[in-house]
Amino acid sequence: MLGQRYENGRGVTKDYVKAVEWYQKAAKQGDAEAQYILGCMYDDGRGVIKDEQKAFKWYQKAAGQGYAKAQFNLGVSYANGQGIAEDEKKAVEWYQKAAEQGHVGAQYNLGVIYEGGMGIKQNYKQAVSWYQAATEKGSPIAQASLARMYFNGWGIKKDIKRADALLQLVHKEIQAGAERGDIEC
Repeated sequence: MLGQRYENGRGVTKDYVKAVEWYQKAAKQGDAEAQYILGCMYDDGRGVIKDEQKAFKWYQKAAGQGYAKAQFNLGVSYANGQGIAEDEKKAVEWYQKAAEQGHVGAQYNLGVIYEGGMGIKQNYKQAVSWYQAATEKGSPIAQASLARMYFNGWGIKKDIKRADALLQLVHKEIQAGAERGDIEC
């Protein structure tokens, strides 16, 4: 995709404005990835004036085609009232769609939502299930959350040893990230 070349400066001079032009051409032809990326460009103000409503519009188009990253971003938009009125139930709906496709961020967010009962009935077993799904994909924050569930016996049999093992994994991943120079893990 030519937009990516301009966005990343691969083989051409990095130029966000040109990247947006190419993404728009692809997005108008129904390319879900281009629609999602345009949403990100509007969200961040790269090559365009920051506009959360336009970002939401592009995420919505890509999400409607089943694009998991856009579904996740719609969930975030509804959860935080970015470009659309805040709506916890809609946030859950879009997180669910993305999570079912394996989107780790959506899986983690659903764990948080079920644990706290935000926009839905609190359900520790569902929280554990989503934290486990995200943990299987290596999410340190989901591992830490799952450890808390084991430690407290919320939605799962209390198991201090399992909680400790999960926290040890988190510690190792954070340490490895620090050694690589990652800002966040």
